[in-house]
Parts: sequence; structure tokens; C-alpha cells
Amino acid sequence: MTKIRIIGAGLAGCEAAWQCARRGVEVELYEMRPVKSTPAHQTDKFAELVCSNSLKSESENTAPWLLKEEMRRAGSHLIKLAQETSVPAGHALAVDRDVFAARVTEVISAEPLIKVIREEVTQIHEDDGITAVATGPLTSDALSKEVARLSGSDHLFFYDSISPIVEADSIDMSRVYMAARYNKGTADYINCPFTKEEYDAFYDALIAAQSVDGHEWENLAYFEGCLPIEEIGRRGRDTLRFGPMKPVGLDDPRTGRWPYAVVQLRQENLRADSYNLVGFQNHLKFGEQARVLRLIPGLEKAKFLRYGQIHRNTYIHAPSLLTELMNLKQHPNVFFAGQISGVEGYTESIAMGMLVGMHIARIAQGLNAVTPPRETALGSLVNYLTRADVKSFQPANITFDLLPQLDEATRKRIRDKKVRHKMVCDQALESAGSWLNKLAAPSLLLKS
Repeated sequence: MTKIRIIGAGLAGCEAAWQCARRGVEVELYEMRPVKSTPAHQTDKFAELVCSNSLKSESENTAPWLLKEEMRRAGSHLIKLAQETSVPAGHALAVDRDVFAARVTEVISAEPLIKVIREEVTQIHEDDGITAVATGPLTSDALSKEVARLSGSDHLFFYDSISPIVEADSIDMSRVYMAARYNKGTADYINCPFTKEEYDAFYDALIAAQSVDGHEWENLAYFEGCLPIEEIGRRGRDTLRFGPMKPVGLDDPRTGRWPYAVVQLRQENLRADSYNLVGFQNHLKFGEQARVLRLIPGLEKAKFLRYGQIHRNTYIHAPSLLTELMNLKQHPNVFFAGQISGVEGYTESIAMGMLVGMHIARIAQGLNAVTPPRETALGSLVNYLTRADVKSFQPANITFDLLPQLDEATRKRIRDKKVRHKMVCDQALESAGSWLNKLAAPSLLLKS
């Protein structure tokens, strides 16, 4: 049987390895930590989440829910483990990141068909079996150069940031309130409400705060969907109020009204002893973060367990490099999965790992790989990666914009957006079912 190597034991790599193993295919899973660390990881555990702890909405008939539902039906093991290690987060699926990483590490390490090798990979032998690169946004410099060699051109990169985390006991609960936006799900978020005067003072301090020094941060190319708060703020005084500090749908029970602005805190772990500042990624100096973030109502005496940080996110130019199977056009034995392939987000990374794992398992068994239909969320992500405008390609989350639109007559006839979204989701799940039926050949009976 064809030899399979998977480089990187993050979300995508672990899911890909599991998909191979559950189909009876042996794999070698390489992870460079703890032999060599990264600027953002803090442990040597597999699937460590370094930014948010949220896998986004579980509200039915939303695009993030649709993607997860397709993955559940396709047998994604990491989505299953995420649900098992979830913490309260309103209508979102959020995990205790430490427990989640420990469970993934335990499960993957115990699988006899997965051989874990703790060392850095610096070379890819494209003619020796199948290699899946799932090294994520923090790919080492040496492997980045190897990827650039194989791709035939410089690959792209952007900079991403990490949100701060505060100790729960240091939050002044008399100044905050519990609520979920529009009361969706349960009231699991701590909301720090601002008056106009408090917002103006916070904004002025944020804009005047000092960022991290050094040439490494010059000419930053941020991903538009994950901008540091100070970058958002520099676009105008009210941009934060229409972005991460949006008060819409968050009624303050003490006033019965929305506050002028709000900062939301989301539970970090099952013990509920820490919370992260939702959407508050930044690259300010640590001392400046402490000073500015303590201007947030309720955080005047906050104890920070982790400050916001900035790190490099590396990804390839997928539209010019990849086929629909997520392998290189010029080197078909080399596949890419996860964020390095050009998706953004935890769920999207797991999804690409799942697909690559399914593809390489079939190929190793002498079978044809079968791509998910365009109508599905999975197929729409693949379609975007392989067919996006090469001049304006940026990493993407799953959104309804990526899915096929209803015909014009239907859109005119049905004005309710929720009804239209349900129709799109129903069609996607029906197509996903047909796709999974094609994969259910006797030669690919899954392990229980």
C-alpha cells in the first residue's frame, strides 16, 4: 500500500490522520513540537487552539452550522471531540482548549494505524508516496522554503493576532451582565457595557497606545476578517462600535436598552475560571494592553492570564496551485490541508483535513477520490480555494456567499432570508447525503 506522511498534528493533520486510520490505512503523523516550538503555541499537545476557543455558530441553517452538520454526517472525529469538550457559549460551539487538545492527543496517540513522529520535517519527497502538508499558519521557515520550492513561486502570508484572556475572579460582576445576542442560545457571555463617555475614553487610549516594536511587524498584511482592534479603530471613531464592540441585540437588563458599546467575554474552559475578550486580538505592548483594557467597564482590576499577541499566518496561493482534490497540480502526490491551504477558521481547517484524509485513503487503496458536490458547504470551500480570482485571493471562512445561490425567480418569490437559507441548507445536506452514499463502497467499510 502507498506510504502516507502527514506533516503537522494540528486540527487538519489530526483529522486527516484519523480519516485514514478509520479506513484501515496506515499513516505517519509528524509533529515538530516539542523538539521545535512556534511563537504562539504553549504546549506540545495536538490540535492546540492558539487564538479563540470558538468553532462558531451552531444555530440551525447558518453557514457555520451547515459545514459542521455535513462534517458530522461524514464522520469528523474532531468535531465529535469538540462537542464532548464544549463549554457554554450561547449559540456557538466553543471548547475547553486544554481538555480538547488533551483528548485529541490521547485519541490520535492511541490509534495503532497512526505512527506519531516528533521531529521537524524540512524536506518533501514528492515522488516517495503521498505527503499531506497540514502545518497550519505557523509553518516553520525551513518547511516554508520547501513549500515555496514545490509551488514554483513565493507563497503568500498574512499576520494574525491572539485575543487576551482574563481571570474570572478579577472581573467586577457588579458592572457587567450576562446575555447572548438577541437571546440566541443561553446567556453565557459576560457583557461589559460602555456609556458614550467611557467609550470615547477607551477609544482615545487605544489609538494612542504603543504597538510592538521591531522590523518584523513592518508592512503588515493583515487578514481582513481578523484585524487587530487598534487597526479597526484607526479607520474611524465608530468602527469598533460597528465591529467587535457592537451592542446590537444585547439588552442590558438594568436599563432595558442596548449600551452605547459593549465588550463580550466568552468562557475559556469547563472550570469557568477564565474568559477571553471576544474579537480583541491586538499587537500592543503588554504594558499598554493592561492599561488600555482596564478601561473596559468591569475589567478595572482584571488579571490577565494571557495578553494579545501577533503571529504569522502562512498559506499557499491555492487557486493557482491546487486541484479539487487539494493536491498540487505539478506534484499530485503532495496535498495541502487546513489553514495553509487557504481556509480561515478552526472548523474550516478540520473540514479540509477531513477531505484530504478521505481522498488520500482512497488513493492509497487504489480507488478514485470523490470530491463533495458544489452545492455543499464542503464543496463550496473547495470551489473557492481552486477557482477564486487569482489576483484577489484571500483566506476565507464558510459563508452563504460561497454557496450556490437560489435562482432569481425563487429569490423574488421568497423574500424571507431565513427561509432562503433553509432551502440552501436543505439542498446542501441532500447533496452531501448522495456524496456520502458514493463513498460507502464495500471496500471502504468504516471501523466502528
